[in-house]
Amino acid sequence: MSWLSLYFNVSNKNVFVLGTGEVASRRAIRFLDKGANVILAGDKLNNSVIEKGGKLIKIFTDLYKFDKDTQIKYMESNKKIIKEEVEKADFVIIATGDYELADYTSLISKGKLLNRADKTDDGNIIVPTSFYIDDVEFSIFTGGKSPLMAKKLRQKIQSIITDEDILEIKIQDYARKELKTKIENPKLRKKVLYEILNDSNIKNSIKDKNIDKIKIFVDEIINNNI
Repeated sequence: MSWLSLYFNVSNKNVFVLGTGEVASRRAIRFLDKGANVILAGDKLNNSVIEKGGKLIKIFTDLYKFDKDTQIKYMESNKKIIKEEVEKADFVIIATGDYELADYTSLISKGKLLNRADKTDDGNIIVPTSFYIDDVEFSIFTGGKSPLMAKKLRQKIQSIITDEDILEIKIQDYARKELKTKIENPKLRKKVLYEILNDSNIKNSIKDKNIDKIKIFVDEIINNNI
């Protein structure tokens, strides 16, 4: 497997989504929630996408209803619209059942960051199953082998992460910020963070969820190492 886990800052990036169905909408919302500018090509948007700020570019759908000459005319029109949007996009998401348009979009998206829902290996980015516990994000990718197992693993992770684990993260965040203002040596900062992580007084205060008391212990450990 050649996939590498990365996180992108997508704020104000342009995202083009081919499709307006359930999968397309779900992926569009993921980007909209992170501040991206998202345009979807299809017939209509659901209310959730509209409320998040998604924009619609109308293309001709259900071409089978038309005669052959009209189908060709509308398909060429669709391809022209899609090409214009792909050229402006930083990210291209393909989530449609129109395989001719999907293949065309994939072909002209070379050099772009591309995700294709129906053919993962045609693209170069994955939009994995992702969820939050407090403000900590977890992502799961099974290499496309089993979306159902990704869902099951998500449930397992959610069941074992505790409030104390989340509080530990917040303590480490507080400690790191304090250390950066007081200790220049990165190796010493790392040593102090481990000391804070393993301190028995802090562990006991975490059980009581006494934030003020925890910060006092953290400050004492930092000051003892200055």
